[in-house]
Amino acid sequence: MAKLTVLTVPDTRLRIKAKPVSVIDDTIKYILDDMVETMHAEDGIGLAAPQVGISLRLVVISLDSETIYKMVNPEITWRSNEESVCNEGCLSVPEQNAEVKRPKAIKMTYLDENGISQAIESDDLLATCIQHEIDHLNGKLYIDYLSSLKRQLYINKVKRLKRYEDIAIQL
Repeated sequence: MAKLTVLTVPDTRLRIKAKPVSVIDDTIKYILDDMVETMHAEDGIGLAAPQVGISLRLVVISLDSETIYKMVNPEITWRSNEESVCNEGCLSVPEQNAEVKRPKAIKMTYLDENGISQAIESDDLLATCIQHEIDHLNGKLYIDYLSSLKRQLYINKVKRLKRYEDIAIQL
């Protein structure tokens, strides 16, 4: 396994709609494993393939140390009318958080790493995380739910953070 580089805003690759996976082969399984390693190394709870520059519909999620979801071609099939607000962060928008309103409950389907169809119903943090990661597959970030002014503020903060990191590396 290998740790992958997480793209950050304003990288335009984060805005590309990911392509469906046609065959789950060893390459896809290796990518999923590398995504899990990257997610854990970055202290994240979810990661979508576009965040590491891979334009495929792949998502990994791990809310605790016991369960890891490896999702191929995930699709939300139902969203509740009731909404909830969650304070979200994102590895592609480092060190920033914002309150985002999303449907409280969802139903979704996906293929696991062995090509077996799976279904999930959730109305908790998992539902929020799934929606957040599927947004990535569609070229959308959680900051897109914010006002344009606030969104640009977050992007500028990330740019400054990256410049400081680049300077520190040169020293």
